[in-house]
Amino acid sequence: MSESQRASADANDDLPNRGEIQDLLEDGIREAHRKVKEGRVYDAENEKVRIKWIRALAYAANVHRQIQNDRDLEELSERLEQLEENTNAPKK
Repeated sequence: MSESQRASADANDDLPNRGEIQDLLEDGIREAHRKVKEGRVYDAENEKVRIKWIRALAYAANVHRQIQNDRDLEELSERLEQLEENTNAPKK
């Protein structure tokens, strides 16, 4: 393994896995939703902040959906590979 491959592998060990990322996104979505629902608007500046929270909520929800879609596609791909292996296996 080259130096760059080792460095890349070490860097990947520090990164959260897909499940951890989804957990973080879910926490962020809950917090953004709470801020949007319960935030008090006294002036235009507070309304600007609320709009930013709404954007953050929409962005986090979209990323969460994309990650879930990726997970679903991987699971389907694995199931398809298993089916193909079973179909192509020699019959007894």
